Amino acid sequence: MARSRTTARLTLVPPAEEARAQAAPEAVDAPEPKAESPAQRIKRLQAEAQSLAREHVGLLQNLLKELAVVAEEIADGGDAYPVGAREIARRLAEDVPRTGQTLQAVLNKAF
Repeated sequence: MARSRTTARLTLVPPAEEARAQAAPEAVDAPEPKAESPAQRIKRLQAEAQSLAREHVGLLQNLLKELAVVAEEIADGGDAYPVGAREIARRLAEDVPRTGQTLQAVLNKAF
């Protein structure tokens, strides 16, 4: 039985970059977003700063509450604490809650 010989045809394949460029449809340039004007940027940054300031003051309020609790514990701690430390803690335990209330009133007006 005679074998028939077939010749394979070779096809030239373009480099990868050219192949991608040929396969991909033409890219449409999307319009660039408009640049933020200085006034818009100032407004955005001021709003961000105010938000961060609120967050920071909230942290202070929480710390004042914790301080009042610790001060009261020390004030009521008895002879384990020096008299001067207990006295300072007693004053703090009385003053810090008022300071927190004053701070809250300031915040209510400002924000």
